[in-house]
Amino acid sequence: MTTGIHWQQRVGNQRDWIWRGWQTRYTYIRSAQQHQKTIPLILLHGFGASIGHWRHNLEVLAEHHTVYALDMLGFGASEKASVNYSIEMWVEQVYDFWKAFIRQPAILIGNSNGSLISLAAAAAHPEMVRGIVMMSLPDPTLEQEAIPALLRPILMPIVTTIKKIVASPVILKPVFHFVRQPSILRRWASLAYANPAAITDELIEILAGPPQDRGSARAFSALFKAAMGVNFSPSVKTVLPTLTIPMLLIWGQKDRFVPPVLANQFAQYNEKLQLLNLEDVGHCPHDESPEQVNQAILDWINQCFDDTQQLATSPNK
Repeated sequence: MTTGIHWQQRVGNQRDWIWRGWQTRYTYIRSAQQHQKTIPLILLHGFGASIGHWRHNLEVLAEHHTVYALDMLGFGASEKASVNYSIEMWVEQVYDFWKAFIRQPAILIGNSNGSLISLAAAAAHPEMVRGIVMMSLPDPTLEQEAIPALLRPILMPIVTTIKKIVASPVILKPVFHFVRQPSILRRWASLAYANPAAITDELIEILAGPPQDRGSARAFSALFKAAMGVNFSPSVKTVLPTLTIPMLLIWGQKDRFVPPVLANQFAQYNEKLQLLNLEDVGHCPHDESPEQVNQAILDWINQCFDDTQQLATSPNK
């Protein structure tokens, strides 16, 4: 999808918000159907992404619902804080944002790490969440389960030691300065996307901008170290069966980052979860196939929430 309008002009009304002393960025677009009962939507990006990654979704979804999107702390235009990052911390950022600006039950829509935040937020703060849409849902806790129980006492200390070495700032700093180069980010995107045509100069601009910010190297080290920790995330297998809200799980069948085989496994954990598999799509369905994903989300909202008015069946492309 291409357009002559710069992506910054297609992501709504960007504002800064101070959360726990840190500068964070959010954006919003008011629904064009204010006279109808609509549900607010909160869009949560994946690891390494930002508000700009929703540039093909915000305006279309906002034709029917007021839409918000956040740059999670450490990403996008939010402060590159050197803190103990975790899914729980980002959940609290979303919850505090919701209390400050929305204060009515919303639908959370996440990609990758953002889908994990959505899942955890629904469990931690049920008063905030009416439903969740998850795309390419990771489960970092599966790594430990992959090691046979009898071998864990032997292998886990070895794995932990290796992680500490890899997470050392001495190693991560030069790695960070290498991977933030646009040419390297383009190669990374070629793994995340199934369709090379979706890897545009605009996408690389969105990915390459935030790593140039002050403090980004320290934040990268903190993020990398946190993501390898055992307490970084709750278990999807544990949380998913506890939820009673409508859920939609969207998965690209050419996802090279999170195995698509997990989609059917996760779908068995909760009968409320609807699964949509997309052929010839990679790790970022909302960006690689936005027309298909936008329509699927709007149709799902119509199907699951009776108190919304009937929405248009064909949003603008």
